[in-house]
Amino acid sequence: MPAATTPPPPAAYVAPPPPAAPPASDRVRMAWQRRHDSDYIFDFWSALGWTVLSCGFYSFYILFQLVRRDRDHIARRVELLDAATTFAWEQASAQGINEELRPAFERISTSMAVLRSQTTQFRDPIIWLILDIFTSGIARIVAYCLLDGDLVTHDHAEGAIEAELSEIYNRLGAATAPPDPARLSGRQNYVARIIVTIVTCGIYGLWWLYDLMIEWNQHFEHNWRWEDGLAASVQTLLPTQAA
Repeated sequence: MPAATTPPPPAAYVAPPPPAAPPASDRVRMAWQRRHDSDYIFDFWSALGWTVLSCGFYSFYILFQLVRRDRDHIARRVELLDAATTFAWEQASAQGINEELRPAFERISTSMAVLRSQTTQFRDPIIWLILDIFTSGIARIVAYCLLDGDLVTHDHAEGAIEAELSEIYNRLGAATAPPDPARLSGRQNYVARIIVTIVTCGIYGLWWLYDLMIEWNQHFEHNWRWEDGLAASVQTLLPTQAA
């Protein structure tokens, strides 16, 4: 009878290496292409019509989309601007002008911290929808205040980043138009808006909703024009990167 053989010990498991991060230029392109998934454009009159026809139920969908587009747009812009900054730093290093441009990159870093902090805020659209249902509209007024404040904070921070990146890309040899400074809006008087909404039995709330929809729509359109220029600038610099 042959002697029993001892099976060899199992080979030590070696975890596969993590997938390599895509190049910064690809990250810019992917974030640019995702804008139609995050930047939902509202038509106020269509939304109002569906709300009336559905006896008010469509208004819950409106709130859901308002909060969702706030959250998703800010996250997408953080990725786009971070990738564009990383790509610009790589190009500046390749051209030997990174130290010259370092102060601009440091200013971008400060504004990026503001944008990243916004991605950690409580903006889950499902939770806000549930709160709105159980608070009979009180959560909706709170959400309006937060969404308007988000836009003001977000717009000023990203506007500063866009201005810096435009200067950097121009220095790198890829002409990029600066953002439109006229797009920036100031913070609203929320206490006054809430009082007027109560006094008018909610009628002013329709104007508030209209204002919120239109300001975000216009914000997206400004972003898209600047993003198109940025995407073209990145493509212009790609041959330099390959060389």
